[in-house]
Amino acid sequence: MEPNPYPLPAGDPQRELLHNEVHARPPARVHLPALVVFVAVFNEGVSREQECEHLSRLPGQQALTPEQLQGNFLRLRLPGYTLKWERHTEFTRYSLVQPLPAAAQLGSRDPELLSHIVLPPGWIAGIPGRTFAAIKLVMLHGDLQHPQETLAQARTWLGEHTVVASLMGNNAHSMVITDFMLRDSGYERMLVVAPPDTTETRAGRISQRLLEIETYRLIALRGLPVAKQLGALLARSEQQLADITAQMEHKSATDQALLDALVSLAAGVERATAEHAYRFSATRAYDTLVSQRIAEIREQPIHGTQTIGEFMQRRLSPAMATVAATAQRLASLSERITRTSALLRTRVDIATEAQNQQLLAKLTKGQELQLRLQSTVEGLSIAAISYYVISLLLYLGKAGKAAGLPINPEMAAGAMVPLVLWSVWRTTKKIHETLHAGH
Repeated sequence: MEPNPYPLPAGDPQRELLHNEVHARPPARVHLPALVVFVAVFNEGVSREQECEHLSRLPGQQALTPEQLQGNFLRLRLPGYTLKWERHTEFTRYSLVQPLPAAAQLGSRDPELLSHIVLPPGWIAGIPGRTFAAIKLVMLHGDLQHPQETLAQARTWLGEHTVVASLMGNNAHSMVITDFMLRDSGYERMLVVAPPDTTETRAGRISQRLLEIETYRLIALRGLPVAKQLGALLARSEQQLADITAQMEHKSATDQALLDALVSLAAGVERATAEHAYRFSATRAYDTLVSQRIAEIREQPIHGTQTIGEFMQRRLSPAMATVAATAQRLASLSERITRTSALLRTRVDIATEAQNQQLLAKLTKGQELQLRLQSTVEGLSIAAISYYVISLLLYLGKAGKAAGLPINPEMAAGAMVPLVLWSVWRTTKKIHETLHAGH
């Protein structure tokens, strides 16, 4: 090992993992002529341990451990064939590469292939998961100097179906022909014709791109049934929102009734968004991958046939447009419900403010009446207190007269009335001043 005179700082724990990510799934090397059997299954509820247990059923793989599957990629080189395992977020792919049977060369008509698969009987049927893609890709040598003649042979090989075909690469290094038809066996068929000088690495890249196109196309289409299913819900929800808005405009329903209807509608739309937002986002992502893979094979048209890109443009694009429109419709409906809720809240706030103003006016009027009543009561209180004080003075005068004092109690009490009234009024006023100063 070469010594490093300039050592680096301590490495990030994920540096090696991130660096090797670009090498995690290297393309296969395919020696022509070859049969590639490809199966992709949804792996929801399927663990790596289950997949490892199934892979260990292959000859000589009994010692396989789940730790060897942690990188989500594994290539098993077995006698006479190669099997590649790849695990992704939603699905797992199995790719078998084996020699092509002699009876399936280009001159044959709709050759039978499944009986020639070298895997143990029942192994493919036992793959854990639910199949969504299965392809028999045949790659063989042929003459590309006369594309029309080769295309005619390819039509015969595929069973005289309507085909999609193109030359691949800027220098037309190979031809791909397929009919995108799902046969009774559950498999599609693809045929690649390449000249004898085609390298194994190029053949591996071609097979990987073609298989990915079909894989990503099918996963992207998973959003279409969801979009169709949501169509009826969105139509009902949009009508309900229009009805609520009309009732708000004409004030034909109470605010509480409108609020209850709006909350119920918003809950339904948010639930649909939570359930299907990921599916719509995944559809956009996989559709982008399909476009990228088609661009990478750099198709050149063959007169009289559609290219894969043209086929996808006419058959896949409308479905993707439907999914995108449904996703936008769902988002727009959520935004409109939010705006309607804001309008209703504004109306409720205005009504509440008006009620508060009316209540404040009533309170103010009540306080005025209370002040008037208080003033009246205070006047009566002054008179009552003065009366009791004068009564006490009268009794005091009578007591003095009885004791022999030369006074007239009634005259004395009458003379004290103005002084008593003034004293009581003055005392009451000082008490009020003291209370107001305390506040």
